[in-house]
Amino acid sequence: MPSTSRPAALTAGILALAVVLTGCATTQVAGQASPAGPPITDVAPADFPITGAAETEADVTSRNALADLVDYWTQVFPEVYGEDFAPLTGGYFSVDPGDVDPSAYPDGEIGCGADPADVEQNAFYCPPDTGEATADSISYDRDFLQELGDTYGRFLPALIMAHEFGHAVQGRVGYPADDTSINVETQADCFAGAWTRWVADGNSSHETIRAPELDDLLAGYSIVRDPPGTGVDDSRAHGSYFDRVSAIQDGYDGGAAACRDNYGSDRVFTQSEFLSDQDLANDGNAPPAETARLVQTALPIYFEDSFPEDLGTDFSAPTIEPFDGDAPGCLAPDAAVGFCADDDTVYYDATDLAGPAYTEIGDYAVLTAVAIPYGLAARAQLGLSTDDQDAIRSATCQAGAFSGAALYGEVVRGEDGIQLSPGDFDEAVTFLLTYGTDPTVFPEVGLSGFQLVDVFRQGFLYGLTSCGLEA
Repeated sequence: MPSTSRPAALTAGILALAVVLTGCATTQVAGQASPAGPPITDVAPADFPITGAAETEADVTSRNALADLVDYWTQVFPEVYGEDFAPLTGGYFSVDPGDVDPSAYPDGEIGCGADPADVEQNAFYCPPDTGEATADSISYDRDFLQELGDTYGRFLPALIMAHEFGHAVQGRVGYPADDTSINVETQADCFAGAWTRWVADGNSSHETIRAPELDDLLAGYSIVRDPPGTGVDDSRAHGSYFDRVSAIQDGYDGGAAACRDNYGSDRVFTQSEFLSDQDLANDGNAPPAETARLVQTALPIYFEDSFPEDLGTDFSAPTIEPFDGDAPGCLAPDAAVGFCADDDTVYYDATDLAGPAYTEIGDYAVLTAVAIPYGLAARAQLGLSTDDQDAIRSATCQAGAFSGAALYGEVVRGEDGIQLSPGDFDEAVTFLLTYGTDPTVFPEVGLSGFQLVDVFRQGFLYGLTSCGLEA
């Protein structure tokens, strides 16, 4: 999150366990499993063979998901692409890389003629044009999927199957944007999101997911993001955390037709390379004092410039005031952040909110935390509500609009301003999922982290005028 006069980048901060998925080195953030509801019925192994399956929980989940994916695409493919869906011809392969029995696989090989050990901590689709007998197939490391399910709930392995099945769809209709990696991968994420919505709506025969579990699902998907600093033109780019989550929500909201139409060469991505050696050396984080200064300066610049241009009215910047542990009397005693209309001030807890958010997520989490009550102050100036669901949706959308303007270098005034760096949008997503249901940060108005990320995305894509600010 560099200022225009003092560059310093951002990146997500809760990092652990390096893993590989669909060919991309990634990092994993800590999470807690919230198991999805039990499947409606399990698919019998004889009805859906998976070569090498040991009937572990991961195998059962994968088989259930794959059977439902076949049903989904058999139904949807003709509607979206005007022809019948052709089943995969190369089959499905389950591997425990730590205990491989080569005799369990044809000629000792899995998809694309690979050695079974090659799928360790991975899942992949082998396209139909490789010339291998096991082309047009899906292979996966069941121990890896089990680890993900144990951490983030049983639906995350199903979502990974849906992503790989999305590549199978591409193998039948072609790849977007001249086979550009980031477009290909995020379109497969979009297909996975469209299927997830179909499951959530109760259309599947085997898998289930409940709305509250979508937060854990998005949290788990952080493991498949590209490392901050990866360029969009990288031949193995899969997308930032925000890019991939945005693609899932694109499919969830718009269905497979949106995935077909929205992944051309004009698709907007937040992923980028670091702006400077200093960005990289700082591991993407501005110092805390600089972060606090940017909180004070960047938000007023954006709103004072954007209100007249987008809404036709002037904006009077509220005061931004940090406090240390004890909330001011105009807020609830346990509040960590909020807007007080009586003194037109946005307050935030520098000790118990900004400090942990900075340390555990990154500096852009701090700015996101303050941007949301700042959006409530903007609503108050327009005579709009500040304490209901519409207000929180609108304020979070405004935070997304601000972030989009900052990404494009539009939040600048003279020598002052802000320019976002790799990982910033990822930090915003992580903040919304981490704190979105925390009543000391967000009022209890019935919004999930998944929904907050979706309206943040809306603001990023469509700007301030999409944020419900009409008086």
